[in-house]
Amino acid sequence: METVLVVGAGQSGFGVATSLRDKGFDGRVVLIGDEPGLPYQRPPLSKGYLAGTAGDAQLRLRPEDFFAEKSIELIPGRVASVDRDGAKVVLEDGSAHEYDHLVLATGAVNRVLPVPGSTLDGVFTLRTKDEADVLRAALESAENVVVVGGGFIGLEFAAHAGRPVTIVEAQDRLMARVATPEVSACFAALHEGAGHTILLGKGVSALRGEGRVTEVELSDGSLLPADLVLVGVGVEPRTLLAEEAGLAVANGVVVDEHLRTSDPKISAVGDCANFPCVQAGTATRLESVQNAVDQARAAAAVITGEPAPYESLPWFWTDQLGAKLQIAGILTGAEKTVVTGDREGGKFSVLSFRDGVLAGVESVNRPPDHIAARRLFAADPAPRFETLEANGFDLKATFASTRG
Repeated sequence: METVLVVGAGQSGFGVATSLRDKGFDGRVVLIGDEPGLPYQRPPLSKGYLAGTAGDAQLRLRPEDFFAEKSIELIPGRVASVDRDGAKVVLEDGSAHEYDHLVLATGAVNRVLPVPGSTLDGVFTLRTKDEADVLRAALESAENVVVVGGGFIGLEFAAHAGRPVTIVEAQDRLMARVATPEVSACFAALHEGAGHTILLGKGVSALRGEGRVTEVELSDGSLLPADLVLVGVGVEPRTLLAEEAGLAVANGVVVDEHLRTSDPKISAVGDCANFPCVQAGTATRLESVQNAVDQARAAAAVITGEPAPYESLPWFWTDQLGAKLQIAGILTGAEKTVVTGDREGGKFSVLSFRDGVLAGVESVNRPPDHIAARRLFAADPAPRFETLEANGFDLKATFASTRG
């Protein structure tokens, strides 16, 4: 019986296992996860779960009986090595598991703040359920909360922390890596309106305290009182298994358009995979639920003999302080933007263009624009600036016009 072994029981690993069954694969499907319990989704950890409005049941991707019904074997444990010659993986407990095809869905780990004091008590990161549990408990008694990093995780935490926090961001605006200045300014105003303090262009030199953090020292020498610090400065792909197995690695596990590694019996998907992204025009590693889900389906299709190049449109979202931001496409390299809608009223979209072609659309509290943008990107090729201009930069009207 053919065996597909999936290392990593997060969104992408779970997706591979279920997609194989959906496609009629009747061999063994083995899912190895290094966290206890059932596979769960991560987005609620910095939102409803942190705020206490979502519990364990809302986190689980599926209930326990689902895995028995689908004949998906769950094995808890951490993989120590991949033996490519023997087509097996060895766990830290010494057990070995053979495979006909191996899928690496190892995800990513939070970056550690490289400053003195980063290991003090009261300094947290947020990626796993265990981290969320500890952080939620610590919030109950915290008085001075500092967030280091103005990206999605840091801002979602601030939005759901239930108290004023200080946000320290080294760049000159929030969400600089993923959003345009127009959207950054909107969310900065939302957080300031909620009572949060935002410090831009400020690095962190040290975290100070005797055993437990009491202060954050900034790059200009100033000190912030802090008894809880959340560090949200990005992630690093988990590639050690792939490196030690001799697979190609460069900002992730390198895969081709079919998500296959340099070993055709091994695929990689999700946050750990560096793939040729047609929308970006270059090798890219994406950290999103959409990418994890779509790559899982694509890898399962390859394994079941239905290979097709992975070309799914990237899209992302975040919910903060009553505002929903949805992004379709890749903004990197865009040189022109157009704002549509009611920017002052907090319901608007930003259209970004690269080389005169629509590259990405950010929609704040305008879900119809997001849906229209995804439809436009699906109707290859993406529209040019002139086409959208002729339609008053109305995404829905432009989509209608492209359909004749």
